[in-house]
Amino acid sequence: MNILAHAFLSGNDEGLIIGNFIADFIKGNPGHPRHGLSARVQRGIWLHRQIDSFTDQHPLVEAMRVMVRPRCHKYAGAAIDIFLDHFLARHFTEIAHQPLADFVTRFYRFLQHHRSELPEEARRMSGYMIQHDWLTNYQFLDGIDRSLKGVARRTAFPSHLDTVIEDLKSDYRSFEEYFRRFFPDLQAHVRSFLDANPLTQ
Repeated sequence: MNILAHAFLSGNDEGLIIGNFIADFIKGNPGHPRHGLSARVQRGIWLHRQIDSFTDQHPLVEAMRVMVRPRCHKYAGAAIDIFLDHFLARHFTEIAHQPLADFVTRFYRFLQHHRSELPEEARRMSGYMIQHDWLTNYQFLDGIDRSLKGVARRTAFPSHLDTVIEDLKSDYRSFEEYFRRFFPDLQAHVRSFLDANPLTQ
């Protein structure tokens, strides 16, 4: 669910943006002919998977998951993904050197322009996201709470994501500090991955 982070870490590369956005809807090898994806979009999918893998294995993110695991159990990772987007949104101007509103407007416009290229589920999600302006609202606790409750409605088992905002509020500064220490590591990992895997087509 950390849509904002994936979008930001794609830079201005159109293939990375599309691939990063649709990655959760593409199963298996993105290079398989059944997907019909360009090399640029495939690279975005691989980047998305790198971001997820690095995040999942990072000790600072695990420390955050530990803080919500008593409430959310197996869904702790889903909660932290959304927490991370909250802190990125809160500190976006400092990190990205541009206003969040400008970035979000361009990202939404780009998705609408490429709407026909998105898998059906991704197209539907992008419509909800733009209509309710998820990414702008991630900077506010109310917006994060709505996102968490939305995910809670879709989980197969009770997740308690609908109340995990209380954990964020009660230890906000600790979560924020973990984010500030983690995100530069993620940015460096993304740069290393892209440098090691240049587009050759």
